Amino acid sequence: MTDQLEQARDDLEQAAKAATDDDVRDDLHETADAFDEYVTSEQNPDHAVFDAHLNTLRQARERASGDTKARLENALETAESYRTDIEQA
Repeated sequence: MTDQLEQARDDLEQAAKAATDDDVRDDLHETADAFDEYVTSEQNPDHAVFDAHLNTLRQARERASGDTKARLENALETAESYRTDIEQA
């Protein structure tokens, strides 16, 4: 499962590098950092917190374009797939 988060994180980092909008870039960096923390920790993310990250990515996708948007869509798809496997408390 962490492979999915690693892939999503990597796609977000690449999307952030390609971003021309500072707000989009900041959102992508923050979410990539959060995903990195999940990858390196022993604990799965909380559903609500993870959903907030997904919402941030969905909003960023609306403002993104070109390569940034394509990479962001890949990351979002992977993260949403990961989300379905998170155990609910």
